[in-house]
Amino acid sequence: MEKMNKLFPTIISRSQSSNLMNLLVPIIAVILTLFTGSIIFSLMGHNPVFALHTFFISPISSAYGISELLVKATPLALIAIGLAFCFKNNIYNIGAEGQLTMGAIFGGGIGIFFHDTNGFWLLPLMILGGAIGGSLWGMIPALLKTKFNTNEILTSLMLVYVALLILDYLVVGPWKDPQGYSFPKTRPFSESGRMPLLFTGLRVHLGLIITIILILFSWFVFSKTIFGFQLKVSGFSPTAARYAGFNQNTLVFLAFGICGAFAGVAGLFEVSGPIGLLYRDISPNYGFTAIIVAFLGRLHPVGIIFASLIIALTYLGAEDAQLFMQIPAAVGFVFQGLVLFYLLGADLLVNYKLEFKKIK
Repeated sequence: MEKMNKLFPTIISRSQSSNLMNLLVPIIAVILTLFTGSIIFSLMGHNPVFALHTFFISPISSAYGISELLVKATPLALIAIGLAFCFKNNIYNIGAEGQLTMGAIFGGGIGIFFHDTNGFWLLPLMILGGAIGGSLWGMIPALLKTKFNTNEILTSLMLVYVALLILDYLVVGPWKDPQGYSFPKTRPFSESGRMPLLFTGLRVHLGLIITIILILFSWFVFSKTIFGFQLKVSGFSPTAARYAGFNQNTLVFLAFGICGAFAGVAGLFEVSGPIGLLYRDISPNYGFTAIIVAFLGRLHPVGIIFASLIIALTYLGAEDAQLFMQIPAAVGFVFQGLVLFYLLGADLLVNYKLEFKKIK
């Protein structure tokens, strides 16, 4: 016992992390999640093979299932690529859910105002409104950080609940549908305010194409522009960025603004696509789940696409597990949490190592 007390574990940064291991970390995290999930299903008295098949294979065994996967992956990918602008700059924007909500309010408000109007201009105007709403909401923590040096994690997170309360007030107050039998929802948008469907009988809509375009645009910005280079340098070494003459405050505003705009557009896609109106629960925590997608995708556009599909599958799998196995749908959040846990744990071991030093 005396000898053990003399050994003290210390976390030491590795001089150079393995590029191969950095690429393999998401795959390792997913494999460990599946392994842990099978143990959980076994402890619940279910056949793990059948349970995993129900959770991950059954939901996408039909064209309708694949379309639903794309519907859920679209906002996740769009928000995650926006978060990459912040995370690359070492800014931790946790408030994408609030920015999504404000984008839905701004863009959806335009749709409500013109609920009896049809015109090709309405949907683009709603998308623009969603981008402006999300961007403005995202710039509030940017302003507080640059002017008062506040912690952006706290301010962006608290603004989520402010946005949700504003939405709640609107759908039960001034924007409530007068013909909605007192349900907390707004008037339906006109046909011109709805996202066009890509395939007859399926819910996948034009938002998927716009999301792919924005992801390609983000890849170009990250890899081919000075702004993308500034984000990386500022996030890696703020001191070096200052010596290089980069304006950190401007980068913070731009990162938050772009992230908020992308989240706001994702919110507009939700209300003008599958939903068609505003009500209290427009998002099943897409803004928070997209944080997992961004890290799982290593902040790379291609990685984010694959990560969004994997995480979107947990939503569908949870629904099927509840239907066919009588398991609570919250099991989907368990899988999302496991992915994040193993992802961060593997990242820690790749970039740091444990050394036991003797205490004299």
